Amino acid sequence: MADSSGRARLFVVSGPSGAGKGTVVAGLLQHRPDVFLSVSSTTRPARRGEVDGVNYHFVSERDFIAGRDRGDFLETAEVYGNYYGTPRALVEAALREGRDVILELDIQGALAVKRALPESVLIFIEPPSLEELFSRLRGRRTEDPDALRRRVQAAYDEVKEKGAYDHIVVNDRIEDAIAQVIRIMDAPQERTPHPGS
Repeated sequence: MADSSGRARLFVVSGPSGAGKGTVVAGLLQHRPDVFLSVSSTTRPARRGEVDGVNYHFVSERDFIAGRDRGDFLETAEVYGNYYGTPRALVEAALREGRDVILELDIQGALAVKRALPESVLIFIEPPSLEELFSRLRGRRTEDPDALRRRVQAAYDEVKEKGAYDHIVVNDRIEDAIAQVIRIMDAPQERTPHPGS
């Protein structure tokens, strides 16, 4: 929902792997189909079943670097030798049309967007406890023990950064977390207090 001035707003959702941020965003979009979900660009090859323009905008490394150098991205990152970025033009066009925009980014990307667009609203999705997060990650059974340990350490490091966010949503029950994000989007912009702030 546009703020009190009638302007659409940009929301960035982050959280550690296993916190359920993707599920929260998917649930939000079912309730709020008017919200524009920005699709990132990447230089990595498409995986089986992925669709260009839906999962990612798949581009060559040459085109990505040229776009980055022109300032075409709100934020970029290099992950395992592949580049990822949020196309600035798509986000700005949706905002001009009066549509709220949501991005699902890691912490570094979220903070980069906040620097580029200080009025953006950062929402951190966290599990009810680190023990629950680790249980969720183990339950996926998709990684070997070393990869799982790295993901757990990364999740621990990410949770320590939540104080940089405007709002923190604890994903204990997915329906409650979705409802809380919708309330944040519909409310006047303000930070929600959280322990340790």
